[in-house]
Amino acid sequence: MAETLSEQILRENKAVFDAMIGHRFVEDIKADRLPKDVFDRYLVFEGAFVDTAISIFAFAAAKAGTIAQKRWLVGVLDALANQQIAYFEKTFAERGIEPEGFDTSIPEVATFRDGMLEISRDGGYLDTVAAMFAAEWMYWTWSKEAASQQISDPLLKEWVDIHAHEDFAAQARWLKAELDHAGERMSPDERSRLSGIFGRAQALEIAFHDAPYF
Repeated sequence: MAETLSEQILRENKAVFDAMIGHRFVEDIKADRLPKDVFDRYLVFEGAFVDTAISIFAFAAAKAGTIAQKRWLVGVLDALANQQIAYFEKTFAERGIEPEGFDTSIPEVATFRDGMLEISRDGGYLDTVAAMFAAEWMYWTWSKEAASQQISDPLLKEWVDIHAHEDFAAQARWLKAELDHAGERMSPDERSRLSGIFGRAQALEIAFHDAPYF
């Protein structure tokens, strides 16, 4: 049976994917030892990126070729704007976090934001799908493992559970299916190009998750 595009992507990028799901940030969550100040900084950095992700998926919706794709992506945009952003607003209030007091312009955060936005703005529909498959398949993979561990911080537990939930899993699987469907009629060069985008996005994720420890 021929290798699907997502299988090729995950095989070719195994080293960088494994490095991300084995990142210190992930291991600290699983071991229930993530420092409060690290999580607070992560929340600000990630909250700012979710705002960018709305633009990223909006580009994808504009470039999608079918109404089914557009309909799904409108649902993604709704979830980002009305569920994830709401989580950050609530969490900032409960933890007394003032996002304006954090520097989101540090290179690891800014490069991630700008790099992911550039992929969606300047590339085609599948470029965004490949980049967000990198992000969401990664988050789902480690979160479904972490969700079974003891996490004493209830807001961190909630964040992990969001990414282990079936709704998020469905989104990760949808991105995977989009790649696999397109990959059936794709040239080897195009498959390799999209695999490279996945790898680039994953490397940006690693640096981004380093940033809360600085």
